[in-house]
Amino acid sequence: MSAARRPAARAARRCWLVKSEPSEYSIADLQRDGVTAWDGVRNYQARNTLRDQMRPGERVLFYHSGVEPLAVVGTCEVAGPPRPDETQFRKGHAHFDPDAQPADPTWWLVDLRHVQTFRRPVERARLAAEPALRGMALLQRGSRLSVQPVTPAEFAAVLALARSGP
Repeated sequence: MSAARRPAARAARRCWLVKSEPSEYSIADLQRDGVTAWDGVRNYQARNTLRDQMRPGERVLFYHSGVEPLAVVGTCEVAGPPRPDETQFRKGHAHFDPDAQPADPTWWLVDLRHVQTFRRPVERARLAAEPALRGMALLQRGSRLSVQPVTPAEFAAVLALARSGP
């Protein structure tokens, strides 16, 4: 088949990981709500990921941070296109940014839809012990971003760990 007649190659779906302290918003909250706006991200690199890279249908690991045990606790998916985070414009809101302008928003979000809650969380120590996850951004020293990329192979390895039990 000539190059002119070949169908355009579809871009590979990317995978992601989001972190949340369960006291702020947990996988149980997402399961209850079904869909949530992933607002309040106030790191430029994480904002750029939300705004420029995340697309509807892409798979996301949900990670509980700030508690013991640190763990991937379920999955969700990007449920809508990136859009401005309206909390940046709400005076008195915890995420208000006095420098943000509606005509040129600083902060962006995506909607996330619950897919599954793991029966048993996949703890960080177990992730670190898995050879297939050696290069995972989450496990790298100094990795603190609340939104980060995950390769499809890493996503699959985490799901396999979730299915295999302790």
